[in-house]
Amino acid sequence: MLAVIDYGAGNLRSVVHALRSLGVRDMHVVQDGAGLRGAQRIMLPGVGAFGAGMQQLREKSFIDPLLSAIDSGIPCLGICLGMQFLFERSDEMGEHAGLGLLPGHVTRFPPHATLKVPHMGWNDLARRQDSPLLTHVTADSQFYFVHSFCCVPGCREDVIATTDYGIEFASAVQRGALFGVQFHPEKSQQVGLQMLRNFLKYVP
Repeated sequence: MLAVIDYGAGNLRSVVHALRSLGVRDMHVVQDGAGLRGAQRIMLPGVGAFGAGMQQLREKSFIDPLLSAIDSGIPCLGICLGMQFLFERSDEMGEHAGLGLLPGHVTRFPPHATLKVPHMGWNDLARRQDSPLLTHVTADSQFYFVHSFCCVPGCREDVIATTDYGIEFASAVQRGALFGVQFHPEKSQQVGLQMLRNFLKYVP
């Protein structure tokens, strides 16, 4: 069973549509931590503010079951804000603790003379390590981004791809069966669907 976490602020419609287009049938959109029981794979999509999102995860009792599932080796993919939640903290609208699954923090893009924040639109990935998530993803592939904050991992080995937007930032990470992507694969056409397919096929 694939559990897609709905904490009340996720961009679920396009994620669910993309998964259905891939033929996923055993999929459950779960609205509290109890819904993660029996999950064999987990997706954590997200849009919005870090602090508010973490508060919703706490109020819906997601945090302990999610941490337990990931600790047991169940594959999990965080998307956009869902990737940011994986880190220790964010300075978006004050200091907020994350899930602490990966060392590092989340911070706003620095001011730039010509680039606007949020980073919105298509951009490419620079592969930093091999990963099953990147299978059949070519060097010229473009993915769709919408974000004002970026992840600063504390461990270089967790970074599987980076993207340049005035600065180089981590756009995809992996530690074991835990994955995160800053872009929206569900909005990234065929190459995004390929990445979701890679996650669905991944066997730890």
